[in-house]
Amino acid sequence: MNWRRILPVSLLALSASAAAEIVDVGATGFQVRHVTTVNVAPAAAFAVLLEPSKWWHPAHSFSGNAANLSLDARAGGCFCERLPGGGGAEHLRVVHVAPGQMLRLAGALGPLQVFGLAGSLTWRLADAPPGTRIELTYDVGGHLQGGFDKIASAVNDVLGVQIARFRAFADTGNPAPQ
Repeated sequence: MNWRRILPVSLLALSASAAAEIVDVGATGFQVRHVTTVNVAPAAAFAVLLEPSKWWHPAHSFSGNAANLSLDARAGGCFCERLPGGGGAEHLRVVHVAPGQMLRLAGALGPLQVFGLAGSLTWRLADAPPGTRIELTYDVGGHLQGGFDKIASAVNDVLGVQIARFRAFADTGNPAPQ
């Protein structure tokens, strides 16, 4: 996965996220947060969350095809990708599931895997009539030669794309943000 290739796509969708921020960047890690709302109830939003093959941007996958993504929403389950030739990739591991309320996954997304970093990605869903408030946070820590400043911004942008597509799919059935 090439960050330079996917960042232009990321920036287009970033404006669709109601609130996006790099909360903290330090010598040992960073935290990013995105907050938005969807026009469906928490149970429906959670169901959409569990189908990344329908809303995850294919440019942010190893295979280039979001249909290869799956999410097994149970403790120990996998947010995984099938790769050509029988290969596969584990993007994140499910560590906590509270249906309709929260999903927490552990691991280093995409190109972060090569650095040996640890991460915690949490989706929180809260009833916010007439829909659901969604908060996505990603905390990453470890050692990254050269520091976390540049990578935190790139990760924030990529997650902005994902939450914008999630919101668009939940609201319209089409993952392309309007």
